[in-house]
Amino acid sequence: MKIEVLGPGCLRCQNLEENVRQALKELGLDAKIEKVTDMSRIMGYGIISTPGLVVDGKVVGYGKLFSVEEIKRMLS
Repeated sequence: MKIEVLGPGCLRCQNLEENVRQALKELGLDAKIEKVTDMSRIMGYGIISTPGLVVDGKVVGYGKLFSVEEIKRMLS
């Protein structure tokens, strides 16, 4: 599984990455996590606000800091 955290590197983006790591740990899943800060790549996903979350190439959410529980639901 590949998870991309989209955003310019702001605090919300950093917190989203931490929540992703915690959700993976709690679910016992292994995944490659990539931080994407390049705006042209972010825009290529068609999201209009960051942070964004992409799982295996599919946008699963954007525009807010998702909680660990929300991320766990997205990954299950």
